[in-house]
Amino acid sequence: MSETHDWSSRRWRAMNRIHARGAGLGRRAKAFTSQPEPRTIGSFNRGRQLCAGNFLFAGYLVEAPEAEIWDLPMPDEPFEMEVHGFEWLDDLAAVGDLGARHRAQQWTHEWVTRFGRGAGPGWHPDLTGRRLLRWLCHAVLLLNGAETKTSEAFFKALSRQTNFLARRWKAADPGLPRFEALAGLIQGALSLAGMERHLGRAVRAMARECAERIDEEGGIPSRNPEELLDVFVLLTWTVDALAEAGKTPPEPLVSAVQRIAPTLRTLRHADGGLARFHGGGRGLDGRLDQALAASGIRHMRHKGLSMGFARLSHGRTTAIIDAAQPPHDIHSLDGHASTLAFELTSGRRPVIVNCGSGKTFGSNWRRAGRATPSHSTLAIEGYSSSRLGGQGFIAGRKTELLLDGPKDVTCSKRDDDIAALVLSHDGYLRTHGLIHHRRLELASDGRSLIGDDSLSALTPDAEAIFDKVFERAGGTGVPFAVRFHLHPDVQAALDMGGTAVSMALKSGEIWVFRHDGAAELTLAPSVYLERGRLSPRATKQVVLSSVATGYGTRIGWTLAKAQDTPAHIRDHVTEEDLAASDR
Repeated sequence: MSETHDWSSRRWRAMNRIHARGAGLGRRAKAFTSQPEPRTIGSFNRGRQLCAGNFLFAGYLVEAPEAEIWDLPMPDEPFEMEVHGFEWLDDLAAVGDLGARHRAQQWTHEWVTRFGRGAGPGWHPDLTGRRLLRWLCHAVLLLNGAETKTSEAFFKALSRQTNFLARRWKAADPGLPRFEALAGLIQGALSLAGMERHLGRAVRAMARECAERIDEEGGIPSRNPEELLDVFVLLTWTVDALAEAGKTPPEPLVSAVQRIAPTLRTLRHADGGLARFHGGGRGLDGRLDQALAASGIRHMRHKGLSMGFARLSHGRTTAIIDAAQPPHDIHSLDGHASTLAFELTSGRRPVIVNCGSGKTFGSNWRRAGRATPSHSTLAIEGYSSSRLGGQGFIAGRKTELLLDGPKDVTCSKRDDDIAALVLSHDGYLRTHGLIHHRRLELASDGRSLIGDDSLSALTPDAEAIFDKVFERAGGTGVPFAVRFHLHPDVQAALDMGGTAVSMALKSGEIWVFRHDGAAELTLAPSVYLERGRLSPRATKQVVLSSVATGYGTRIGWTLAKAQDTPAHIRDHVTEEDLAASDR
């Protein structure tokens, strides 16, 4: 960590502590003017694990059945921040029995005792906003049966946090952290008697952030679909809360919701999960659909790209493709070198995926998950389409930016009986003189996806670069591979004498992958990286390996349902499936 950033980080934290303590001098609330209905979705299984003393945060599991949550050994800062963010209240509320209620009350009121006067590591603007929203949403659960002294201390802590946010929301990083801080401040001003004076400025600030951070197509600079969902949820909560209080939400806030909803619908797979790109996961089960339903906006974006992603959809099959430049500069701290990668879902079952974000499994997995070979696209051996370098910081941790990525990414779409995309990017132009072209065609019944990938040197300058690379390689050419990472639930095996791969889904569908013989087909190990697990899940990947020895190299392939697979399969998600998805 640089000395400049170290000093800046220390100053930021010191100012947080000063304002957290000073916030206690402001006006105090002693009652609710209104109380928001719980709008959050928790995980029943994670709530049960918490009740059993299994604390899984930021990729670490601490088993301490008899321990107070605030006495846990904190493996690292992200673990500690998740604990202080109180999202786990949603999980305990999802369980809702006496044991879960007891833990929710005990752990919350103990936080008030230990940290409620401005002490401890949890006084960051975004964490405070996140925590305040949970306390207000679950106030009935937290105060049920509480003594007068406990209730008074709780309201003091609510007041201090609201006053703190009024002082420090500007110190939150632009984007999701600032939206969290402002959403918490607005909800506190609406719900707590005596906090009303903060409302006007907070609402105006939220409106400005919407106008500045949400683009005309309903996207955000990080191009992270799950982060966009988080922002959308906060905005819809705020719009609803203002309307319920008899106040008119400002036009920029309403407009932002109206722009984001169609984009999220476009980024929604047929199974209800989000496309997993640029550090985002599929989202908690049901959260996306709940947020979209609450918005009342039913249409998706049919023309152009949605936050840089293209969509092919017919029948039961959906493919979502990264069809734009990767995020730039500070917005690329979680960005991936995933240009032209795609994910494909059949009904409720993911088939082709990207490996996902490894940030909860440590720095090595984080870096590996960002590289092009961890995505379902073409990669030149030893290179990613965007290179990692430079230096940025997330929550005080050093991380790398995306550098030297594609400058020219093209996408044209034909949508008639066959939905077709023709795409290209120049991420390998400077290093190898090559352009990656990809064509994808989804049949009108959704039963087959036809694709081809090619590398081409298109200009004399590009040919000269390729010639130099070719000579350095001793005339052996440029090795590359096209990868198709499979979801862990897909059972895959080589078939037809090693010329094809058969993929069996839990729904009973059978898909078959074939290629044109211009590459070597293998079935190799892979990983599926998802938040909420202790370690990456083992899975497989289909790999087409070849060598570019000239100015043009092409590989064709198909992914199609077996002929005896019915057109309509009743595919229900069982309780076992839901439990497995939470592990």
